[in-house]
Amino acid sequence: MSFTLLGKKVGMTQVYDENNRLVPVTVIEVGPCPVTQIKTDEQEGYNAVQIGFGPNKEHRVSRPEVGHLKKAGIEPLNHLKEFRTNGEGDAYHVGDVLTVDKFEGVEKVDVIATTKGRGFQGVVKRWGFAGGPASHGSMFHRRGGSYGMCQWPGEVLKGKKMPGHMGDKSRTTQSLRVVKIIAEKNLLLVKGSIAGYNGSLVSVRPAIKQKKGAAA
Repeated sequence: MSFTLLGKKVGMTQVYDENNRLVPVTVIEVGPCPVTQIKTDEQEGYNAVQIGFGPNKEHRVSRPEVGHLKKAGIEPLNHLKEFRTNGEGDAYHVGDVLTVDKFEGVEKVDVIATTKGRGFQGVVKRWGFAGGPASHGSMFHRRGGSYGMCQWPGEVLKGKKMPGHMGDKSRTTQSLRVVKIIAEKNLLLVKGSIAGYNGSLVSVRPAIKQKKGAAA
């Protein structure tokens, strides 16, 4: 069964595995995520389950959202998100609470997070350009070089790497091995790093594909 749970990135640490090897892990607080709405193909045109994460104060939530949650008998939440069920919505009911226990027996997961925002950056930091000579008089230290042609086509080609906004994009880190689950603290430990800053919202789901030939 496909599902997605919301959580937040706690940070990175390291633990010993069963072979006494030190493994770098990212600690993710997953859930609890109450089910706030069941969407069906007959009503919405598709099948999905809406879940929430993180308690919030009522005055910080819009009135339509407060009414939506009160209808489900749930206190105000900080985040709402839905995931497709592919016709498996009968397994969920409004008011159910999904916890990190759902990942018991799952070997690998995908983590969807938002990268750190870097603001407006030049081509050296944004794209890894080498830049020009650092000596005096070069006039070409951290510039991007030629951006277009004077004659044909007389414009900057689409996709040209240029200075601009960097970061703050959704990125999925795939097939991370589940190292440990600490159910009493709602913690999931996965091998390696994920995008985003500590405390940022993440979505965790069972891996949809496996890396062939990759080391665990």
